[in-house]
Amino acid sequence: VQLQASGGGLVQAGGSLRLSCAASGRTLSLYGVGWFRQAQGKEREFVAAIVWTGHSTYYADSVKGRFTISRDNARNTLYLQMNTLKPEDTAVYYCAAGSDRRWAPTIRTSYDYWGQGTLVTVSS
Repeated sequence: VQLQASGGGLVQAGGSLRLSCAASGRTLSLYGVGWFRQAQGKEREFVAAIVWTGHSTYYADSVKGRFTISRDNARNTLYLQMNTLKPEDTAVYYCAAGSDRRWAPTIRTSYDYWGQGTLVTVSS
């Protein structure tokens, strides 16, 4: 499975961005997909996740109520709608996918595939 993230950019605080992640290859094997982010000098952290063929969603407390994760299985694409952005949301955002039942939404090591990352910069 290959993942290609896009949609990052520069936005002012309070603004919105929508990230996309196009999946290709053996997407039928996917169990769950998600977004992580890594700010400069910090560890990569969980942002949001969704079951690939279900409806369950998961969010980090820091983004709950502001970010919405969704996916379009027909297009094999994952989205992250980010509203009311804050400077502390500045990071490289990575999409990721897990391919079996050991997948745990918030656990980075349970994801098997990673996209290349897209930079989101929120100015104050």
